[in-house]
Formats: sequence, structure tokens, C-alpha cells
Amino acid sequence: MAHEALSREAFAAELRSLAPRYWDGHPFHVRLHAGECGPGEVRSWVANRWYYQQILARKNAAVIANCPLPAVRRQWLSRVVFHDRATEDWLVLGDAVGLSRESLLDERYVARGTRFAVDGYLQFCREKPWTEAAAAALTEMFSPTLMAARVVAWRKHYDWIKPDGYTYFENRIPVVRDDARYTLDLVLTHCRTKDMQIAAVKALAFKCDVLGAMLDAIDYQAGAGPGGTARP
Repeated sequence: MAHEALSREAFAAELRSLAPRYWDGHPFHVRLHAGECGPGEVRSWVANRWYYQQILARKNAAVIANCPLPAVRRQWLSRVVFHDRATEDWLVLGDAVGLSRESLLDERYVARGTRFAVDGYLQFCREKPWTEAAAAALTEMFSPTLMAARVVAWRKHYDWIKPDGYTYFENRIPVVRDDARYTLDLVLTHCRTKDMQIAAVKALAFKCDVLGAMLDAIDYQAGAGPGGTARP
């Protein structure tokens, strides 16, 4: 029947099928990992990604606020703690690429497209059912490989970046692998109806679009388009 829920395996495959929409194939990311970006473009990526990093604890708190299940709330709380602590690691990355702490904290280099996309993601997680916000986080299924490749590529191509700048990625990679396994199991378990499964897939697609929109904004900023934020 068309309205029957997918099997657990088929639902997982549907979620994983969104991998091509993840931001690793964006032209800016391709250039960034190929060593084709100048220092200003690397700094622009770091400065804009900061805006995303600093909302993650609040985004995860929204999942907890909307979830009626104590066991899930307790497990998800670790993400709030991790991302609150990880903001300091991102400030270290900023310094490693030549951005002052003040310039990140006052968000002077954040492109308006990044701000719009990230604010939209936070609002999505506050307003939607917790299962959809959790499903949106499943970009973490795709991120460990990209983060590991980023560290290798940056060390190879951007030897001017201070070594301590990689702390965030080194701390995040093993954690995100475990988070991805837990989140996928959670979504597969609690999205039991066809409508919930469809909503979960749409939520993950939306999150992929949020990340893609951020790179669109960064790419535009790097080109110093009309009205663009000054490049760092």
C-alpha cells in the first residue's frame, strides 16, 4: 500500500540517499579542499561557519524542549554540552587562520545569506516536532568523512594555518560518528508512520539546503559581490 510506512531498512536507505545533497560537492568546498582558496576565502569560511557553530547548542536544546521522552532528553543533553564547549575550539581555529576573537564574536564577517539560513534552521528546530529536528541532524551521517578529508587537505595545502586550529575537528570526528549512529536509530525507531517518515526525509533535505545556502553565501562573499560583506 502506498500509505504504509517503509520498513526500517528502506527508510534508512531513503535518508542515506540524500547524501548527494550534502555540501561536500559544492563548488566552494571542492575548491577549498583542492587548495585553490586564498587566505581570505579560508577565513571567510571559518567566520561564516562560526555563526552556525554557535547556534548548535541552542538548536539541540530546542530538540530537548520539544521531546516528551526523558531517556532521549538525557542522551541528547550531551550535545548541548559538547557544542557549548566546542565554541572555544572554533575561536582557536579562527586565531589559527588569522581571525581575531573579537571579529568572530561580533560576527562582522558573517554574510547575510549565512545568517538567514542558520536562523531559519534554528527556528525550524524550535517549531517542528522533535523527530523532525532530530532527522535534520542526520547530516552527521555524511560529515565524519568530510571532516577527516578537510584536516588532511588543509594540512597539505594551507601550511600557514597554525596546527592548534585543528582541535575542533580532531575532537568532533569520533563524537559525530557515535552521534550519527544514535540519531539514525532514534529516527528509524520513532518515525513509525509514512507521514512521519516523509517529514523526516524532508527535514534532512532542508538541513542539506541550509548548509548549501551557507556555501552559496560564502562563495558570493569571496567574490566580493555587490552589497557583500567585506572579506576577512
